[in-house]
Amino acid sequence: MARIGDSRRITRAQLILLYLALTAGIASGLAIFSSASTIIALIHTATTGLFLPILLALIVAFLLDPMVKFIERESISRSTSIFIVYFLVSLLLFLTARWLVPQWQAMWESLRIDIPRYAHGLFSVLRDAQAGLVDRFPILSQYEFMGKARTWTGEAVGQMLVQTPKSALRLGSLLILVPLFSFFFLRDGRKILRTTISLAPNRHFEMAHDLSYHISKQMAHFIRGRILEALIVGLVVMAGLSLTDIRYAPILGLFAGITNLVPYIGPIVGMIPGILIALTDLGMGGQFWWIVIVYILVAQVIVDNFILIPILISRVSNLHPLWVLIAIIMGGKLYGILGMIIGVPVASILKIALLETRHYRSTFSLPEPVPEPERPL
Repeated sequence: MARIGDSRRITRAQLILLYLALTAGIASGLAIFSSASTIIALIHTATTGLFLPILLALIVAFLLDPMVKFIERESISRSTSIFIVYFLVSLLLFLTARWLVPQWQAMWESLRIDIPRYAHGLFSVLRDAQAGLVDRFPILSQYEFMGKARTWTGEAVGQMLVQTPKSALRLGSLLILVPLFSFFFLRDGRKILRTTISLAPNRHFEMAHDLSYHISKQMAHFIRGRILEALIVGLVVMAGLSLTDIRYAPILGLFAGITNLVPYIGPIVGMIPGILIALTDLGMGGQFWWIVIVYILVAQVIVDNFILIPILISRVSNLHPLWVLIAIIMGGKLYGILGMIIGVPVASILKIALLETRHYRSTFSLPEPVPEPERPL
């Protein structure tokens, strides 16, 4: 018999009852955890294909909202304004595609044929670089860099060729879902936001309202700024490369603009194909060094860092470079390339939420009630 305190004893029946209660509690906890894990897995499976369309629809809604508001000022209903904007954008995209698709299709087919030749040029550069390093550092001879590079390149090329048809099917589904979702975001976005804010308690209603306003405003400026920045950088790279004899300047400019959406890492990745193609086709002559200058000095240093980022991005994101790198790495771990792109705006949202919450707690905190002194009977 166990003794608790000085006078109480736990009987055998109480021990059995305690054991059964603990066992039932543990079993219930495991059942709840298993059910929650199953529900989360089902939700993840059901929403896996919706994350990208919803994200792209939000971006499209932020981009088109100023045009919709401008047309809405002419005493036109919001739904009609959205349809007018959709028609104008669709007409512009149709005319652009009709002009560009034949040229880009031929260019892409030619690029797919030339990829093995460029891969061979990459191996030659790596082989020469490895030979030079081994001469200076003999210990590097035991590492098989060429074999790993050849394997990685073969896997990347094969994956690209396999994923091209899948990407076409995925693009078809996005062309249906993104306009549909963005239409409802444009038409009912303010109503959805008001309904969500109304769920906040009365004492936090004003904070939730201001928080939603600041986040929406910052995200709108950030998305428009990043899209405009990527477009300008891509055009600058394409124009600079067009002054040389390099092939695929439009594709290289498009690739540089898209990769520029990823801070710090993207510009480095965006210049690798152009430099490799220039090194293989043009050699290390004057045109090669001009291409390097276009990528590094003109596009990144002058246009992006000195002009676009101070005007379009810095005042919006306002994040320390260390937090930007952490956001990029964590986003890449979760959602790959897409996560690296959206990591910075998500970090900006968290920063706004923390700062606004702290501001309201310090400014509008109510004093603690002072208890009244007890009256003598």
